Amino acid sequence: MSTIPRLVIAAPASGTGKTTVATGLMAAFTEAGLTVSAHKVGPDYIDPGYHALATGRPGRNLDAYLCGPDQVEPLFLHGSAGADLAVVEGVMGLYDGASGYGELASTAQVAKLLRAPVVLVVDASAQSRSVAALVHGFASWDPGVRLAGVILNKVGSDRHEELLRAALDEAGVPVLGALRRAPQVQTPSRHLGLVPVAERQAEAVDSVRAQAAQVREGCDLKALLALAHSAPELPGTAWDPAQAVARSGAGSVTGKPVVAVAGGAAFTFSYAEHAELLTAAGAEVAVFDPLRDERLPSGTQALVIGGGFPEMYAAELSANEPLRRSVVALAASGAPVVAECAGLLYLSRSLDGNPMCGVLSADARMSQRLTLGYREAVALSDNALAAAGTRVRGHEFHRTVLEPGAGTSPAWGMTHPARRVEGHVQDGVHASYLHVHWAAEPSLARRLAAGAAARPPLEAPRG
Repeated sequence: MSTIPRLVIAAPASGTGKTTVATGLMAAFTEAGLTVSAHKVGPDYIDPGYHALATGRPGRNLDAYLCGPDQVEPLFLHGSAGADLAVVEGVMGLYDGASGYGELASTAQVAKLLRAPVVLVVDASAQSRSVAALVHGFASWDPGVRLAGVILNKVGSDRHEELLRAALDEAGVPVLGALRRAPQVQTPSRHLGLVPVAERQAEAVDSVRAQAAQVREGCDLKALLALAHSAPELPGTAWDPAQAVARSGAGSVTGKPVVAVAGGAAFTFSYAEHAELLTAAGAEVAVFDPLRDERLPSGTQALVIGGGFPEMYAAELSANEPLRRSVVALAASGAPVVAECAGLLYLSRSLDGNPMCGVLSADARMSQRLTLGYREAVALSDNALAAAGTRVRGHEFHRTVLEPGAGTSPAWGMTHPARRVEGHVQDGVHASYLHVHWAAEPSLARRLAAGAAARPPLEAPRG
């Protein structure tokens, strides 16, 4: 049984300021001396980067679509181990989930699975007494969701706050905070959401400090902490990467093969559990920055290039010719190379006309069209990441187009919501737009580690 105090920070819709409020709460409680565990509902990679900055611990995702509802509590308990408080930021509106699946993957479902009280962040900028009707509707929609309080955001004046508080007092919903409009707490956005922390480290630090100060001034932290402590015990056991690997059908590999993992400002999308699973499978994870490092880590036997924003750094990535040659040499040796989304673009011949690695006979460019959504897929052949027939759930999240989108041997056969093939498999390379959470299928990490162990260490060429 676990008694971790916890809160879910939700909202009626996107754009109300819940990320600002949630991050500010995380930072304020951390500055007060608490060890805070940060979690994000859904597949988003960017918000957890701000959460990590606020708490000094990895930001974790809780996605009931990608990993299944039964994994939400174990992954939460794993991520919050040793913490005094857990703060879970919701996704979209409180009751919005995977399209066509009812409540699946919604903030409401995660709150119920965690038996956690919900605090609703309401943009009050264009309403007064109507706020009570809005909150009443959200509080009464699902009796299984415990909506325990409201934080009013973008309040215009003292008089405005008085009207809002009076209306909510009539509705019987506690107001746990009232925040004025504050431009200094805003975080810049781009075509796929907030600008990641790694791209604006100094400015991000200032933003998080401002968010913490705003929350301290405008929220009742004592009442919020008491509410978090009112959450009941959770009966489950924490997810364990070593046990997950063992249950996937085989134990860890021997010899600690080196798996290089791309990081830095261009490749910021990664779930913390991936590195933990690789380590549990017996690999040594070596992070490198393709914008700065001219060689792959010494002894590299496999390579993982995750998601991010390579289009923002296409010229710089292209200019690092020594590293591109190292990647080409590794791929040519038959070593496992797994690329997701941004990694797929990096392995292509070109990105917006800038030469990339050229491992794949494909070219990438920015597009006006956003491709976004959950997917179901099956591996069409044995490859570096998955055995043929392996079924996964993933998500796509990009404004780029790759031509051709699928190679002679595609990586995945998409089965939902539309049937199509996608991605490229050649030799040891598995490259695709699809983001997959390996905690849902630990065999992926085990297969990659085993493939790395079977390859000789490759020294990257110089010059």
